[in-house]
Amino acid sequence: MVAIVLVAVAGVAGALAYAALTTEREFERLIADGDQAVLAERHFQALEAYSGAIALKPDSMLAHLKRGAVYQTRNELESALRDLREAVALDPGALLAIDLLGDVSASMNRHDRAVERYESYIALDERNARVHYKLGLSRYRAGQVDAAARALQQALKLDPALGEAHYVLGLALRDQNKLPEARRSLEEAARRSPASQTAAREALADVYLLEGDHAKAINELEALAALDTTRVDRLVAVGLAQARAGREEAAVLTLGRALDRSPEAPQAYAALGHVWLTSAQRRGDRVALNKALEALQQAAARTDATSDTYAELGRAWMLAGDPHAAERALRQAVDRLPVPPDAYRQLADVMARDGRSQEARDALIKYVTLAGDDRPLGDVCERIAELSMRLGEPALAVRWFERALGEAGPSARLHLRLADAALKNGDPARARTVVDEGLAAEPGNRPLQQLKRRLTGGD
Repeated sequence: MVAIVLVAVAGVAGALAYAALTTEREFERLIADGDQAVLAERHFQALEAYSGAIALKPDSMLAHLKRGAVYQTRNELESALRDLREAVALDPGALLAIDLLGDVSASMNRHDRAVERYESYIALDERNARVHYKLGLSRYRAGQVDAAARALQQALKLDPALGEAHYVLGLALRDQNKLPEARRSLEEAARRSPASQTAAREALADVYLLEGDHAKAINELEALAALDTTRVDRLVAVGLAQARAGREEAAVLTLGRALDRSPEAPQAYAALGHVWLTSAQRRGDRVALNKALEALQQAAARTDATSDTYAELGRAWMLAGDPHAAERALRQAVDRLPVPPDAYRQLADVMARDGRSQEARDALIKYVTLAGDDRPLGDVCERIAELSMRLGEPALAVRWFERALGEAGPSARLHLRLADAALKNGDPARARTVVDEGLAAEPGNRPLQQLKRRLTGGD
């Protein structure tokens, strides 16, 4: 009996070993077939082979990694994400799987998740320059500009020849307002990386403009226009740069060439209108104003006209003394996204001139909301407060006068207006505090002294 049992056990063990060996051989064959299919770019057959391998060995990190990579190549990103996640779960140290998982997340615009994956990779191996670059790029796209710059600098420390890293670092430095450093990085990117040379030169022209070096900016934009003669927007960019440099005649000629090349291009008409309008405002030139109106109306007649075009047309009509036409254009401007904040400010001017205080105030509040912290807003806040007083809403006026003071700093005039609004709002204590604050800044101001005596006598 013992012998029989031993023979039986040996037979079962042999059968299991044979089955395992057969499974392993079949798994290896399927992986090899998948690899051959990938080399031949037969991606569907590769997926079938790798799927067969996963069916035999569901816990194979390699099979999940390879199938995920094929899904990524076919741009089936959800499927790629699923397989690559499984590969990383099976082997948390699989660097290639982590890297590809970051790439897939980046392709899906899930930049925060991509950052996490690349950081996981670097925690395991910090010597890979390209992964540092991809980490920097994902951080930049996620709005983490300072952290992006650090990752990109590390990438270039490991591989100074990485042209793409120079380019993205230039963008990050530009956003940090480190313009000389941004310029050097972008110049290096244009020299080292032909693949990103066009984008680098565009960004470089932008940096030159920010630095006030219009000549170099124009040179870069002209070079881009010469490289790609099919794009009319290249010539438009040159024309606008020439206009910013004060070379208006050259700008008009350049934009005329753009229209010769593409007579229906709305952006060329809009740019030409902008140049003529700027000239008209600076010189008080009626001829230039008429040309601006003609060009801007041509641009606005297109169904794809932008909000900026309508806003400039509204400004031109205001300059021409036609507030009704200006209002029509400005209402079209604020009905299209993205809305330039100045469109609301110009619309408020039209409405205030027409005595529509409520609508003017609403437009100015929208302007403040859109402008955010990018512009000085003290004068606009003061206008909103004054309109609120005109509308008999002193409580709201108090809030906006306070904000005007916060934006513009101490001002006897604003303290006086705020105190008056507080009084009309039935708050004499607040009025006294405001007067004292104003006198602390300007002790000799007579209107504030008179108001203080009046308030004190009222006690």
